[in-house]
Amino acid sequence: MKDLVPETYNLPLILAAFLSAVAALLHLCIIFGGPAWYRFFGAGERMASGAAAGHWYPPVVTLLIACVLGVWAAYALSGAGVLQPLPLLVFVLPAITAVYLVRGLVPLVLSAFDRRRRSAFLLWSSVICLGFGIVHLLGVVQVWDRL
Repeated sequence: MKDLVPETYNLPLILAAFLSAVAALLHLCIIFGGPAWYRFFGAGERMASGAAAGHWYPPVVTLLIACVLGVWAAYALSGAGVLQPLPLLVFVLPAITAVYLVRGLVPLVLSAFDRRRRSAFLLWSSVICLGFGIVHLLGVVQVWDRL
């Protein structure tokens, strides 16, 4: 029986793509979930109130975030060898990795020095982003020679 994931595919980047795709899908669900979902997922009262009032800003921003995360998933699949190489892959994939790592690390470091910056959402979202970044980093390091 043929392997489901050939040896030429990079498993950490496939996982990274899955994680970004799930995050993108979750952002789409937030749009349809409405104000309660914006609040639950920590988007802030301004976004939740705007969604409740029917303003265009919350769903457009959330949709843009979902699109960016979807593109990031495609780049991870491209780096993994599942998709054909996408433009500027050698630059974009490390940049995505850096964004996830910085988004994960900076708030954690800042909150360690300033208790006012601490919140459950900030800590959990930072740990999640840091995890995404580490998975991306593992994959990028493994495929760097062939990018």
